[in-house]
Amino acid sequence: MLDLLLVALTALAAWQLRQEWLAAKAREQAVLNQRVKPVPPPPAAAQPAPAAVLPAHYNEIAQKMLFSKDRNPTVVVETAPLPPPKPMPPLPIFRGVMNLGDGPVAILSEASNMPNREYRPGQQVGPFKLVAITAQEIVLDWEGKQIAKKVEDLAQRDEPREENTRRSESPAPSAPPPPPAPKVQAGPGVDIGKGVRACVPNDSTPPGTVVDGVRKVVTDSPFGPVCRWEPLR
Repeated sequence: MLDLLLVALTALAAWQLRQEWLAAKAREQAVLNQRVKPVPPPPAAAQPAPAAVLPAHYNEIAQKMLFSKDRNPTVVVETAPLPPPKPMPPLPIFRGVMNLGDGPVAILSEASNMPNREYRPGQQVGPFKLVAITAQEIVLDWEGKQIAKKVEDLAQRDEPREENTRRSESPAPSAPPPPPAPKVQAGPGVDIGKGVRACVPNDSTPPGTVVDGVRKVVTDSPFGPVCRWEPLR
């Protein structure tokens, strides 16, 4: 009876195991045969245009390139030197100020050798423009630059100029006259035509002297004595 019971239990276990195996195969087949609905892909967005390639983007690479001799990022820009400032011309010379009720008037001279004239504010005094006049100060404009000077400073500038003018006007010592040319004893010179021969400069031979068939003749003219050697006849 015990052996029969064991055989029955074994057969029951085998049957149950087969039922589970069949159920598993059925589930597997059901899963494999199931159709999956595909999901639509997302809409494709337009890609942005690539940025332009600029040399500045490679600045860091150029600076760290150890095999390049000119990797120094400092660029030396050579500029032409500025021209020297234009020198200011001499200021006008102050002579006086007067006011007859219609505003101050300055009496100025552009230079020591030029006449004095009356100038009002706004008028041109040589290269300068008169801006303002007071009893103590005169304001001038030169190429947009304001120049304020006391009247004493402009008046004193004339003293050395006048002194230099007097020195330049004083007569210079005259040079001594050249010594007179020494007299020479000479005969007739070159032939000037028809047998007449010229006199040698500084010839001290007396008139009437006969040398080589010619006689020395000296005649007076409006331009002084005329000397020549004429042939004898």
